[in-house]
Amino acid sequence: MAQVLFEIGEVEVRVEWNETPTAAAIFKALPIESKGNYWGDEFYFPIPVKLGAGANDVEVVEPGTVAYWPAGACLCVFWGPTPASRGQECRAASAVTPVGRVANPEVLEKLKGRKVRVRAAELNRGGGSADK
Repeated sequence: MAQVLFEIGEVEVRVEWNETPTAAAIFKALPIESKGNYWGDEFYFPIPVKLGAGANDVEVVEPGTVAYWPAGACLCVFWGPTPASRGQECRAASAVTPVGRVANPEVLEKLKGRKVRVRAAELNRGGGSADK
C-alpha cells in the first residue's frame, strides 16, 4: 500500500493509499499542487486528473476518508459533518470514490490552510516518517 503526504498549510496529513484503479491514476499524477476550500468538515481541491464515476462510489464515508469527487475532479478529505450531512455523518455533495485513509486523523481538526501539496511519501526504515 502506497503512502501519500498531503501538506495543507502547515499541517501534514499522512494517507494510506488504496489499490484501486482510481487511486493508481491519481498516484501517477503526483506531485500535485492546488488550492482548496472547506465545506463543513471537508477539505477539497481540484486536481489535474479527470476520471468518471466508479462502480463503488458512495455519498457517505467514514471520518478520515480521502476520496476522489468525479463531478468536480477534486480530492476530498473528510473528518466530520458537511452541509449535506444528516446528523454527524460525513456526506459528500454527490458520490465520491474512496482512494485512501488518513493515518494521523488527529491533525484534521487543525486544518486551516488552503494551499495543498500532495506527494508520495518516502518512508525511512527507522521511524516510518516521511523524508523531506
